[in-house]
Amino acid sequence: MSVTFPRGFRAAGTAAGMKPSMRPDLGLLIADSGASAAGLFTTNAFAAAPVRLSRARLANGRARAVLVNSGQANAATGARGQADALAATEEVARALGVDPDEVLACSTGVIGEPLHLSELCAAVPALVGSLAPDGGPAFAEAILTTDTRSKQAAAEGGPYRVGGCAKGVGMIAPDLQLATMLAFVTTDAPVPPAAVGRLATEALEPAFESLTVDGCTSTNDSVLLLASGAAGGEPVVPGGPSWDVLRGAVEEVATSLVGQLADDAEGASHVAVVEVSGARTEEDARVVARAVADSLLVKTALFGGDPNPGRIVQAIGASGAHVDPELVRVRIGDATVVAGGVVVPDCFVPGGARRARAALEQRHVVLGIDLGAGPGRSRALGVDLSYRYVEINAEYTT
Repeated sequence: MSVTFPRGFRAAGTAAGMKPSMRPDLGLLIADSGASAAGLFTTNAFAAAPVRLSRARLANGRARAVLVNSGQANAATGARGQADALAATEEVARALGVDPDEVLACSTGVIGEPLHLSELCAAVPALVGSLAPDGGPAFAEAILTTDTRSKQAAAEGGPYRVGGCAKGVGMIAPDLQLATMLAFVTTDAPVPPAAVGRLATEALEPAFESLTVDGCTSTNDSVLLLASGAAGGEPVVPGGPSWDVLRGAVEEVATSLVGQLADDAEGASHVAVVEVSGARTEEDARVVARAVADSLLVKTALFGGDPNPGRIVQAIGASGAHVDPELVRVRIGDATVVAGGVVVPDCFVPGGARRARAALEQRHVVLGIDLGAGPGRSRALGVDLSYRYVEINAEYTT
């Protein structure tokens, strides 16, 4: 149940020898008859060569294939990186017998390391030959870097199928259009090119922008949405009878993938679910949710199981959102730790805040923040900051 769950798609994955570990490192996803396509990409000024290439090729709202390599990010590689991205997609286009402009590219791995182009090109014929309707799991495995497991999801909405996979466990921040990850969502719904971008913005962007692992926006973030139309029927367009049904299924897949990404975050022992309500505007709620989820002080308190509400209050107040302290209420799990802007005294009494401490013993910790009586609401997913995270990233290239 992955990217090939919808009709009209095939996929494959292989070990091309681009990683020292010799684990799978090259994946290919194709829409047999082409697809309407849209993408959400990193806002990092050092956007990788494949990001720039895919962004340009999606201008017409169509795509046929997506080539993904893991091991080298092909970012900060200059003119060589751009030439390598072009050469890789041209090699795939020749093997498939399609126009190179129909082939998108994504890369993930070490920034600054050139693409291992000779190994990639040598693996393309066998990769194309192994494309299969049940190849989604192999594709999902091939795109991983420091992930400990693949992330896959599927859903149905009416007559339509939606599937997806993603990778990413670090360098993730909600700044897309996106965050540090690669994600691929497919559907067999007949969504015209003019509408597929709207579907990505409405159903994918809010979900993926809710996740932050370490506040670092990658050079390679890409979320691609492809609609094969293989289910047939009338075009699915905004305002049409099937739009909300399809959007709901796409949101279901995106939400599942985001949750899996958070659960597999580098070294994380807790996932923080930050739920903000009562903000003056939705934007204020989003800003506060992100500030709390990104706060290093909140992250370390989560890791240590310390129900210190001062960490959360500090992040709320420094967020830049409109906040009236006298209206703020904060919960850790179901335990109120701040009421009317005042820290509950029990938090500092020996044996106090038992319910809050109990909540922090769980893998998933809900931090509820009520800013007042406004209509603004938002939700963010974050993780704690552990010794293991520091170890993994201190040794990333060694």
